[in-house]
Amino acid sequence: DRRRPRHAGKPHLLQTRRGERDYYVLREAGCEIIGGVTNIILLDGGMGQELLRRSAIPEHPLWSAKVLMDEPELVQAVHADFIEAGARVITINSYSATPERLAFHGEPELFAPLQARAIDLAEAARDASGEAVRIAGCLPPLYTSYRPEMATNFEENLALYRQIVAEQAGRVDVLLCETLGSVVEAQAALTAAGETELPVWLGLSVRDDASACLRSGESLADALDIVQGLGPEAILLNCSTPEAIGHALTRFEGRDINWGAYANGFADVTALEQGGLVDVLSVRADLSPEAYAKNALQWVKRGARIVGGCCEVGPAHIRELHDALDQLGHKITGRLTS
Repeated sequence: DRRRPRHAGKPHLLQTRRGERDYYVLREAGCEIIGGVTNIILLDGGMGQELLRRSAIPEHPLWSAKVLMDEPELVQAVHADFIEAGARVITINSYSATPERLAFHGEPELFAPLQARAIDLAEAARDASGEAVRIAGCLPPLYTSYRPEMATNFEENLALYRQIVAEQAGRVDVLLCETLGSVVEAQAALTAAGETELPVWLGLSVRDDASACLRSGESLADALDIVQGLGPEAILLNCSTPEAIGHALTRFEGRDINWGAYANGFADVTALEQGGLVDVLSVRADLSPEAYAKNALQWVKRGARIVGGCCEVGPAHIRELHDALDQLGHKITGRLTS
């Protein structure tokens, strides 16, 4: 990776890209320059919301999928911007292109073409960058985000996830099961992904409070006991507020597992219904790139090996996080091992 030199001791203000502001982020996060090198995987941020800001297409429940066909250059450009910001793993833009969602909206025939196009565009951005970037497949909630009560049948979920895995497995570097809000969703996604030879990462979404419970109400601690036995390479918390993730991370203490986190920038997600538009969700005004980096650095300080961003976390946030991690002496990479 193209990175600035690391410096021992307190960051030298004249050697940081943004001087005192960089040092402020590190100081406020309670971080110090480390003596050794720790590999930190830096993910990209939220693709859908970033596309929404750039696209001319009217919003639609399958909007991010439609952009794949109608404005593919935007998708590739967002991937490229996250890579330029420092991300070393990018996730394909297929979050809304599940068999069930497409069938619900009367377009099931788009499933395979959308999956292929999403991978094509991620590959194009990676290849053009010249960077050592890995591509993550995407196994999202099958019906809609934040509503795990809609996906309670393990066998049905498993069959649908197997369809997604079949389209992605031969062309991605890792399978990311993300924003899953219940044990049964996670079990089905992990089972389907685990039938391949690829590394599998699991992203669980917790309630936006201090309960450390999944969106389903199930205890995160109990969920970890179950899903850890299914063999994921890493378990993450994602698409919850930074504060809720911070509370929930205590449940990882003492567990022999690689873990990480990537939060969203929504104020509240309860208004989103199946087939609904994300314009019903309010966006936080207090989660600047510096504020987001402060949260993520705290996760790293507590042992996170994978960090990045979810909805409303854009390239500027990822760049800020990249620069702060670099200043702390971490090796920013796309792999857990060298």
